[in-house]
Amino acid sequence: MRILKLSFLILTICGCWRPNSWSSLHKRVAYYVYATIIIFLLNTFTLSLLIDITLITDNADDFCDSFFVLIDMSISCFKVFTLLLNYKNIIMLIDILMKKPCKPSTSTEINILYKFDKSIEINTWRFVCLGIITILWIVLSSLLNLRYGKLTYRAWLPFDYSSMLLFYLAYTHQMIGVTVSAFTSMGCDTLICGLLVHICCQIEILTYRLRRIISHSNVLRDCVRHHYDIFRLAFIVNEKFRLAITIQFTLTTLMICFCLYEIRIATTKVKHIEIILYMACLLIQYFFYCWYGNELKIKSQQMIDHIFEMEWLTLDKNRKKSLMIMMRRTTLPIQITCAHIVPLNLETFMGILKMSYSTYNLLIQNMQV
Repeated sequence: MRILKLSFLILTICGCWRPNSWSSLHKRVAYYVYATIIIFLLNTFTLSLLIDITLITDNADDFCDSFFVLIDMSISCFKVFTLLLNYKNIIMLIDILMKKPCKPSTSTEINILYKFDKSIEINTWRFVCLGIITILWIVLSSLLNLRYGKLTYRAWLPFDYSSMLLFYLAYTHQMIGVTVSAFTSMGCDTLICGLLVHICCQIEILTYRLRRIISHSNVLRDCVRHHYDIFRLAFIVNEKFRLAITIQFTLTTLMICFCLYEIRIATTKVKHIEIILYMACLLIQYFFYCWYGNELKIKSQQMIDHIFEMEWLTLDKNRKKSLMIMMRRTTLPIQITCAHIVPLNLETFMGILKMSYSTYNLLIQNMQV
């Protein structure tokens, strides 16, 4: 059974993940050419926004509009870099999940895996649908500016786009950049959260296996190894994606403040709806990380109770020692952190919302002085 199929499909479309089936030379070359073009368009659009803010923008409203988009594009560029850099690490994580002892071996374990994979797939589809609606709204609202010869976003371009052909090329470049940015963020976020979900899945599978120790004497050795692999998976995910999560949380907090400010100064209903949809995507990104980080912590904490509830008094001395070692390790629950300090849980989510609104109020007060 393949896991996280939808997330990998999104990343494949964005040029961040070559399908394993494309193993022949000409298919690899074709995909690398495609990926280079997509990533080039994404990065050049980001660069055009940066140059415009640095050299051309001369008032606060234009700066807010451009800086708001620049932050989002910069996050997407960094996520692409993170995914490409961790290509082998992601393959290793999937291999660990799909090989013994993590691989489900009974129908009950297969059903547990299917349940967790289906849940993250459903949530991924919901997130993707919201993202598609947001992108379509941006594209449709941008069509209103075409008749005025105005691009959707302020950007520096190395040519004069007064001619119709160059204008449409610049417009297409911006729309491709925004679309790739959105899908890259969705694919990366759902992949990381999906790995957290499957670590929770492995904890539930391990709990099921521990209940069988009494009747199956050969299960405990695999359970000890399985327990080690669960902590190893969590450690690798936390280490390899910590910087991406930190940048995501730091800059997205700033983006929420800009969203609130943009809603306040927006003059049309079209712009209001665009910012509200965009802010909904940002909050869902936050919520996914915090929710699944919280679920992973709770699952790992509950493992001690599940072990203690077993009929462990009937076991021999060596098995009791093995269970005690597992319980000792589980006293420190698995905790995914941002910047080694901030834990990903629901309290952090609420704290970020409060901090964003407080920052927005401070910004408004300073502007009114």
